[in-house]
Amino acid sequence: MMNDKCGVFGVYGTPRASHLAYFGLYALQHRGQESAGIVAAGNGNVHIYKGMGEVNQIFSNRDILDRLKGHFALGHTRYSTTGASSLTNIQPLLITNQSRKLAVAHNGNLTNSLALRRRLEKSGSIFQTTSDTEIFLHLAALSGKRSWVNRICDAMKVVQGAYSLVFLTDESLIAVRDPLGFRPLALGQYNRHAYVVASETCAFDIIGAKYLRDIQPGEVLEISEKGLVSKFPLPKKQHAFCIFEYIYFARPDSRIFGENVDKIRRRLGRQLAKEHPADADIVIGIPDSANTATLGYSEESGIKFEIGLIRNHYVGRTFIDPEQKIRDLDVKVKFNPVRGVLRDKRVVVVDDSIVRGTTSKKLVQLIRSAGAKEIHLRISAPPIISPCYFGIDMPTRKELIASSKTVEEIRRYLEVDSLGYLSIDGMLSMPSLPKNNFCVSCFSGKYPLKIEATSDKHRLEKI
Repeated sequence: MMNDKCGVFGVYGTPRASHLAYFGLYALQHRGQESAGIVAAGNGNVHIYKGMGEVNQIFSNRDILDRLKGHFALGHTRYSTTGASSLTNIQPLLITNQSRKLAVAHNGNLTNSLALRRRLEKSGSIFQTTSDTEIFLHLAALSGKRSWVNRICDAMKVVQGAYSLVFLTDESLIAVRDPLGFRPLALGQYNRHAYVVASETCAFDIIGAKYLRDIQPGEVLEISEKGLVSKFPLPKKQHAFCIFEYIYFARPDSRIFGENVDKIRRRLGRQLAKEHPADADIVIGIPDSANTATLGYSEESGIKFEIGLIRNHYVGRTFIDPEQKIRDLDVKVKFNPVRGVLRDKRVVVVDDSIVRGTTSKKLVQLIRSAGAKEIHLRISAPPIISPCYFGIDMPTRKELIASSKTVEEIRRYLEVDSLGYLSIDGMLSMPSLPKNNFCVSCFSGKYPLKIEATSDKHRLEKI
């Protein structure tokens, strides 16, 4: 499994906006557990607080939110894909330019960040972070335009890659989405006069906001006391929505790219059952991301759905040090088999993806040790053969097991009785969504944008 970059949340037009931002980030915690921050503004004042850890840890003291006064706020929860894990990289990033404030929160990854950073540094820009997000701030500051909106539009003409952004100025929020629309970003209404923007609509549900629409690919939407003002500064391009948002990242109760995640995942599971049926007694999923696809597989195949693994939701990401000799315990810490369900059964196991294969191998061993007679592994996505450069923290090509092994070789490595991946065509057979609207580069090796020579997310530290 993998981690995507971030979750962003913005709210405009309501007292105690920082409190709503806190709850919005809480709902987006699955998109990043490394760090979080909130910046709030109003009456000419801007306040910011951020830290390492999860949202409820950073803002455990209610007084912190009370000090973040203002009627609009911007929040961010992060998992790094470009730039190291450090205090300096925590977002939102906030600068002062000619006595005016500008903050930004970013979900995505720029594909020309190294070239832009070198160019900016040669012209005198001094960077405070190793994050590609800071590039937007420098470009906006250097623009000769008067308004922040027009400065941001100038920056969009230079950057390339995936970016769903929310900016906070002294007077407004500005939501921005790249022309290809890689990452989701939605607009909602909180009450009669307040608006919210978030990576996923589950963040609207927690505060009782109403989903209005998606921020469109290539759109720049300013939210201020004047209401909503939208512009499209770049030519329209063929969309490239990240299909992995549906497969793994987004919460099943969210609506992204115009469709409900739960509905798409169930369809993926049903298609998987059509392509790779199995003669089995029960079907189980790897919790939690594969649960919905597993239900779809069960519905289509008629094989009884069971809870075969229990996930421990109280395990922190840093509980097991990857350098420890006992790291083989990580799967046993996170999952426990239900032996009474698995014993002497022919089991279909549904998962959303196989990356390196090491975790899948341990899970298979765990299920086998619980007494399963046969294990038929089914994956609700195609084989991952190429790394992602658009905001997913994915291993290099040589670390991806499917880049060098056939399906049969992977089956033997995992020691399962059968292995079936969903096909790319089957994955994209969504009647409600055009199949050419999606980025499937991690499955096909064909990228919708030119990629810089390096993909090392820590490369910036070595320059």
